[in-house]
Amino acid sequence: MRPLDGITVVALEQAVAAPFATRQLAELGARVIKIERPHVGDFARHYDKTVHGMSSHFVWCNHSKESLTLNVKAPEAKGILDRLLSRADVFIQNFGPGAIDRLGFGTDVLKEVYPHLIICSISGYGENGPYREKKAYDLLVQCEAGLVSVTGSEEVPSKVGISVADIAAGMYAYSGILTALIARSKTGKGSVLEISMLEALGEWMGFPLYYTNYSGNEPKRNGASHATIYPYGPFRTGNEKTVFLAIQNEREWEMFCKLVIEQPERVDDPRFVTNSERLDNRDVLQGVIDEVFSRLTAEEVIERLERAKIANARLNTVQDFWDHPQLRARNRWRQVETPVGPVQTLLPPVTMQGMEPHLGPIPQLGEHNEKILMECGFDEGTIRKWREAGVV
Repeated sequence: MRPLDGITVVALEQAVAAPFATRQLAELGARVIKIERPHVGDFARHYDKTVHGMSSHFVWCNHSKESLTLNVKAPEAKGILDRLLSRADVFIQNFGPGAIDRLGFGTDVLKEVYPHLIICSISGYGENGPYREKKAYDLLVQCEAGLVSVTGSEEVPSKVGISVADIAAGMYAYSGILTALIARSKTGKGSVLEISMLEALGEWMGFPLYYTNYSGNEPKRNGASHATIYPYGPFRTGNEKTVFLAIQNEREWEMFCKLVIEQPERVDDPRFVTNSERLDNRDVLQGVIDEVFSRLTAEEVIERLERAKIANARLNTVQDFWDHPQLRARNRWRQVETPVGPVQTLLPPVTMQGMEPHLGPIPQLGEHNEKILMECGFDEGTIRKWREAGVV
C-alpha cells in the first residue's frame, strides 16, 4: 500500500507548477488524470527535444500519469468534466485567471456540486488584486519577488538557474493537498486551496525581506559568496579549481586558522575575531586565504578542510551531479518507461521505510482517452465521434 492509493486527481495543468505537484502525488500512489489539449498537449511537451526527442521539462514532471485530451471549450467538455470530477478526490488547475470560471467550473460551483472535492488553484499573483491578470512566467515572478535583486554578482543581477517560482508554488500545492486530504478524513468535506507563485516565492525570500526592512539596507549581491557571513563561498586553488567552504562559528574559525591556513595567530587577530569583523575586513582576509590556497591543489585544500571539520564542496557541473558518487552509493536512480524507451529518474527525496514510490510511465498525448472515457460511462461510438470532431 502507498499512502495515496485510491485517491484520484484530475489535473487541468500545464508547464511546471501544477505538474510538479501532481507528479509527487502520483509517486505516493494517487491516480493522476492529466487533461491536455487535443493534438498539442501541455505546451511543456515542446520546450525542447533533448531526452530522446522529448522535452526535459515534461519528462521531469509527468511520469506516473494518465493523459486525456479534451477541448475544454467544446460544449461536450462540461459533461465529461462533470463525470470526472464526480469520481475525483482532488481537482488542481493552473490555467489563467478566470479561465475555469468561464468554463462553468468556478470555485463556488465546484464547492456546491462536489462538496467532497479538494480544489486547488495555482496562479501567478493570486485571484484578486491589481496583478490578477498579469502574465506570470518564472523569471518575471523572480523579478517581482525581489529574488533577482539579491542573486548574481555585484555588477549583474541574475535569475536563479531553475524554475524556482514554479517549484515553490508546486511544493505548496503538494503539501496543501496532503493537508486537505487529512482534514477531509476528519470532516468528510473538501477544501479550497489557492497558491500564487509570488507568495510562494515570497515565503522563500524571508531572510532578505526581514534583513532589508529592519536594517534599511538591501543585501548585497556577492555571487556565490554569502552576503552576511565570511568566509563563506568560493575560493580558487593553485590548480585553477574552485573550492567552496563555510565557516559558521568561532570554533570553526579557530580550526580553520590552525589546520587549514596553518596560521594559529589569526584566531585572535582583532580584524577577524568575530564574523562581524571578518565581514568588515573581508578583502584583507580573502588575501590571506588566497595566498595559502594558491600553493595548494583543490584536493589538498579539501583534505585540510575535512580534517578541520569545516563544511566544504567542490564546484560540480550538472553532469558531475548526474554522476555523483553519493547518489550512486545510495541507489537513488530508477528507470521509467516513455513512448520512446526507458529513461533514468531520481527517486523522490523523501524516503519512507517500507514504501517504494510509484514511478510509472510518461504518457503519450491522449494515450488513456478511451480507457478513462469508458470508465466514465461513455460508449465507443460517442468517443469516436468526439475524436473526429476534435473534442478529445
